[in-house]
Amino acid sequence: MHRRLIAGFFAALACLLLTGCGEEATLPVSAGMGPNPELPPPVETALPTVVIAEATGWPDGKSPEAADGLAVNAFAANLDHPRMLYVLPNGDVLAAESAAPPQPGMTDGIMGHLMKLGMWWAGAGVESPNRITLLRDGDGDGVAETRTTFLSGLNSPYGMALVGDSFYVANTDGIVRFPYRSGDTEITAKGEAIADLPAGPVNIHWVKNIVAHPDGTKLYASVGSNSNVGERGFDSEEGRAAIHEIDLESGSSRLFASGLRNPVGLAFHPDSGKLWTSVNERDELGSDLVPDYMTSVQENGFYGWPYSYFGDHIDARVQPQRPDLVKTAIVPDYALGPHTASLGLAFYTGDLFPERYRGGAFIGQHGSWNRRPPSGYKVIFVPFEAGTPSGEPEDILTGFLGTDGKAYGRPVGVAEDRTGALLVADDVGNTVWRVAPATQ
Repeated sequence: MHRRLIAGFFAALACLLLTGCGEEATLPVSAGMGPNPELPPPVETALPTVVIAEATGWPDGKSPEAADGLAVNAFAANLDHPRMLYVLPNGDVLAAESAAPPQPGMTDGIMGHLMKLGMWWAGAGVESPNRITLLRDGDGDGVAETRTTFLSGLNSPYGMALVGDSFYVANTDGIVRFPYRSGDTEITAKGEAIADLPAGPVNIHWVKNIVAHPDGTKLYASVGSNSNVGERGFDSEEGRAAIHEIDLESGSSRLFASGLRNPVGLAFHPDSGKLWTSVNERDELGSDLVPDYMTSVQENGFYGWPYSYFGDHIDARVQPQRPDLVKTAIVPDYALGPHTASLGLAFYTGDLFPERYRGGAFIGQHGSWNRRPPSGYKVIFVPFEAGTPSGEPEDILTGFLGTDGKAYGRPVGVAEDRTGALLVADDVGNTVWRVAPATQ
């Protein structure tokens, strides 16, 4: 307890020192959302703006707040840092309980120690459970009454995909395949490595997600950058800030798209069939820059990182520049607000929610550290029409950031359960929340 108090004191001191030197937003978060976000001039400071919400978990009797007409309940509680969700065809829900792997050298020096304390303060400095837990709601009451360890001994797992009778897991360093039969509550077979993914002793954006092509022939894997804007050297960025395509028959892999600083959410749109991703953009250009975004992913497309953002907006911190690449940079489809840490992405295909939700996107926004005031800390919905975003974002689940400035929870992965309800993984509240129409 004594050590915890000391650590808490130094974390708070570090936050105070850093936030005292920062700037603050001059625009509302909404200005950095939509197909044409406002992009004011960059603001660089001697020290970055750091506003870290202390992660406390949910006080007794409190839970997130659902939008009008919707209700929320705990589908499963007392988990251990649940990050990503995957719903099997039989309705079983898989929760990847995971955190960053050990990274020797990442916390060297004063700034390294401050970063470590900041992660702990934000609820991210926990030891990875390295486990996938199966949750089963057998009686259909919206609460999982069965819980088993589906897979253990993994390496900071995140993405999951089922193709036929093969279950794929994206560890932080590669994709592993396991045999699966419908109804299995655990897998004990040894996994088969099918593809390596960039990792290493320094692995800044450690999360690796996967999604299967609808025809079952390929996997797409997202790999974040190993820095903010290439300051660790471009040798450490080999194969990163990109989406990889893996052919399941041959095992061959190629870069499908690049220049995506930290793509996390991956989903195929149910109408257009296009691959979409949610991307965390760069930090330390001010509270109003740069908006995170979601975008359809063009084959062989380049999206600007690190040289530019939102098309040809140059990041002057990156030297030498690559005007040849910037000229080809694709403008993302839809901005999701500066520093919102938009991680989860799921398109709605069910019929439990009103018809206007069909084909639209639910997005889990984990919450900012580099903005004053904070942004994110909620789940939003973006309507789609004919396969493209068609309106303003709507708040679906809020209240994760309390009025006291503390983070009761932080939403990450989102998924649709077999009834058409929305599931949300909360890695600070250690809960999977279920959102459905209030009349259900």
